[in-house]
Amino acid sequence: QVQLVEFGGGLVQPGGSLRLSCAASGFTFRSYAMRWHRQVPGKERELVAAIGSLAADTAYLDSVKGRFTISRDNAKNTVYLEMNSLKPEDTAMYFCNARQKSGGTIRDYWGQGTQVTVSA
Repeated sequence: QVQLVEFGGGLVQPGGSLRLSCAASGFTFRSYAMRWHRQVPGKERELVAAIGSLAADTAYLDSVKGRFTISRDNAKNTVYLEMNSLKPEDTAMYFCNARQKSGGTIRDYWGQGTQVTVSA
């Protein structure tokens, strides 16, 4: 069955770094764009970063540009989010998402999330 499992969340001080990983299984990973979203209780989930299936293109939320880097290893079926210069406002549950668009149909898979807390 399809699984997306996130790793790497935790508590970090402002200015610190974390690297999130998302291990995928049960689908053809290299055929899916991969995205990281985050959500704070009471707010809508927001798209933080995205990477194309062949890693040729990336996109970022304006507030994380220059601080976060998304990458993927199709041989390991894993997507990463390197987060540097973390700020308290980056505190959220971070979710991994696999998306495929085909013939007008969108297919999404989601992980369970990993908590990132930025606090002194």
